[in-house]
Amino acid sequence: MGSYALDRPVTRRKSRVLLVALAAGVLALVTSLVSAPTAHSAENTLGAAAAQSGRYFGTAIASGKLGDSTYTGIASREFNMVTAENEMKIDATEPQRGQFNFSNADRIYNWAVQNGKKVRGHTLAWYSQQPGWMQSLSGSSLRQAMIDHINGVMAHYKGKIAQWDVVNEAFADGNSGGRRDSNLQRTGNDWIEVAFRTARAADSSAKLCYNDYNIENWNWAKTQGVYNMVRDFKSRGVPIDCVGFQSHFNSGSPYDSNFRTTLQNFAALGVDVAITELDIQGASASTYANVVNDCLAVSRCLGITVWGVRDSDSWRSDQSPLLFDNNGNKKSAYSSVLNALNNGAGDGGDPGDPGDPGDGGQSGQLKGAASGRCVDVPNSSTSDGTAVQLYDCNSASNQKWEQTSAGELRVYGNKCLDAAGTGNGAKIQIYSCWGGDNQKWRLNSDGSVVGVQSGLCLDAVGAGTGNGTQLQLYSCTGGGNQRWSLSA
Repeated sequence: MGSYALDRPVTRRKSRVLLVALAAGVLALVTSLVSAPTAHSAENTLGAAAAQSGRYFGTAIASGKLGDSTYTGIASREFNMVTAENEMKIDATEPQRGQFNFSNADRIYNWAVQNGKKVRGHTLAWYSQQPGWMQSLSGSSLRQAMIDHINGVMAHYKGKIAQWDVVNEAFADGNSGGRRDSNLQRTGNDWIEVAFRTARAADSSAKLCYNDYNIENWNWAKTQGVYNMVRDFKSRGVPIDCVGFQSHFNSGSPYDSNFRTTLQNFAALGVDVAITELDIQGASASTYANVVNDCLAVSRCLGITVWGVRDSDSWRSDQSPLLFDNNGNKKSAYSSVLNALNNGAGDGGDPGDPGDPGDGGQSGQLKGAASGRCVDVPNSSTSDGTAVQLYDCNSASNQKWEQTSAGELRVYGNKCLDAAGTGNGAKIQIYSCWGGDNQKWRLNSDGSVVGVQSGLCLDAVGAGTGNGTQLQLYSCTGGGNQRWSLSA
């Protein structure tokens, strides 16, 4: 992260076309109009366009603005998922210990349901926006208060909430990749696990999410910290169902094209992913489209929520970061998002996304786009640690790779394409298959082959194209030396 991430304020108030054939004879007196069915016709609202691919497009709603007809008109027309901006947070729902107040939260929930929308719950356990009574607690008392709060809120909304942000923003900014120092963290390192287990027991029907900001860039330490926690939770059966990427993109925390890699890598752990609080400084139309396409490329991406309706409703209103201007007019970013959603209609995800049921089973030569040569094990060696190379394509077994459902690329049946490290320049070799993430790869629709562990691309060293050119891991650039095809 370092200088790329903006510090977060302690308390934030975020706030086909139908085909028509005309048949007529020269002397015919009757004209026939024939319509050919298509899989999807373009939708004209964000929620309907997203629903074509089984996703949602939502917004944050503030209860105090439900009396604004322009605000509610846009929200009702455009979105099919709602998140309460502040009204389901700790200070709003339990202002006094054991005394719950759901009046404003219920106002949003009821408006959403009456207008045919689902609701995301935000948030149950967070270091910020705690009421004074909770801030004064520590140790076992605070731990019990957290448990009681989760049980109280989830009991009120049991069976009614699609997803809950169980824990919010528990990892530190900067380069440590560790937990944030907070009163909840000081109750013991297991507090997040306890929160998720409590939430599952309270409502087994809701998806349980971890939610955070500045975890979109795969190369950042904070992203890796959260990834490692989720991997650990999945390995031990801790009930985590999804990860929320807030996606507040700005000059201090800019969008990076490796966001798709991040989403794919988290999905590979067996969790759903969601973009939960999207806003983009200046509302770049191209960046908005990129984010939407990233979600559409990953089958386990549930949907996208923008953090507010109009620019004037945004917690960062000075950055004009949303899809509607202060007066409720559609901005160019709106059109780019709608077009991306319609163009992606029916897309279940990138074939390289491990969440896709069709993954695995492909086999053949792995051929470089720039070189026209194949990934080859020199001299048909079977020794662990043998570096692979580019070589003229032939029909020998040392060039025949099989993609498994686990994401491996196998040669000889029992050797895997293996990354000997995680940084730029790491050697690519064969090694006995053992299931490690350094032996798992994403074969993406753009031709890139991305390592699960590293997030880096399979690369022909020095953009070489000749026989004997070695392969390595390197930051993804989209170059021809990083594009590959697997075919018989």
